[in-house]
Amino acid sequence: MLTSLRYLAGTAGPSGFGSRTTAEEATAGDGDLRHVTAIITGATSGIGAETARVLAKRGARLVLPARSLKAAEDARARLRDDCPGADIVVLPLDLSSLASVRRFVDRFLDLGLPLNLLVNNAGKYADRFAVSEDGVEMTFATNYLGHFLLTRLLLEKMAETARATGVEGRIVNVSSTIHSWFAGDDAVGYLDRVTRRKIPYDPTKAYALSKLANVLHTRALADRLREMNANVTANCVHPGIVRTRLIRDRDGLVTNTVFFLASKLLKTIPQAAATTCYVAVHPAVAGVSGKYFADCNEASPSRLGASSDEATKLWNFSENITAEKIQKTSTGGFRLLVQSSNADRGMALA
Repeated sequence: MLTSLRYLAGTAGPSGFGSRTTAEEATAGDGDLRHVTAIITGATSGIGAETARVLAKRGARLVLPARSLKAAEDARARLRDDCPGADIVVLPLDLSSLASVRRFVDRFLDLGLPLNLLVNNAGKYADRFAVSEDGVEMTFATNYLGHFLLTRLLLEKMAETARATGVEGRIVNVSSTIHSWFAGDDAVGYLDRVTRRKIPYDPTKAYALSKLANVLHTRALADRLREMNANVTANCVHPGIVRTRLIRDRDGLVTNTVFFLASKLLKTIPQAAATTCYVAVHPAVAGVSGKYFADCNEASPSRLGASSDEATKLWNFSENITAEKIQKTSTGGFRLLVQSSNADRGMALA
């Protein structure tokens, strides 16, 4: 009850910020970010777009991946209207396609840019069951697995940048309190059963599982960064309840009524982006890794989200499923199996 009252009142927590803090307020004391290069997924609308705007306003160079280069170009134009002279690169990326993720990373590395910050923000809610081109349930593939591979392929670049500059690298995974809605003790087993249609598809449970995976990924990733002795941290955030496009796409009498009744609990988009921006650049978060944040303060994930065993199990499963598949050719050699995604039919636009 006390937590709910603090949320409604916007009372500041130990960080000095609370549920009503905006992204601009959370970064007001962070100074010039012109030394920061950031990749932000899902930055063409909603929380990701506000995160991009605030970081660009502070001077950060941005790399915006998107399925639609037109949407990314439009986002860049809006950012430059608000932040004249902003340094923004757009690149094609379809997170549901592992091949597309690999091509994005190759294109980014070819640019020769440093990488200080990775914000894994993109997400989708799929009403109907579908599988990715890699045979993975679509919500899980987009919200988690694509980000897992993206992060893994960029880890060395982030560690290298941190060594060269002496500036701590940061990875921010955008999760949700909805991760706690996943009931059960076998996330990987559930994914397997739903993918093979052994159990009915439940879109809310699928979304909750993908958000739980973001939390578990953060925990396991922080451990591996420590093992690498990398000056890079990984944390995850719950942005809060906000009516972004993810929700607006499901407009209807029931959805509209629920959001009207819950309007006092909703955040504005600038408020929802605050925790991401705080964890991404605030000096108070330096050296903090493997944690879960809400309302710009450290919080507790669900029991399952705090499980080291489940985090390790998911990491091993993810490494196995994202491994490049090799097929023997008729000549006795081997070739990589590479698939094409529509998002890759474009070039870098700087």
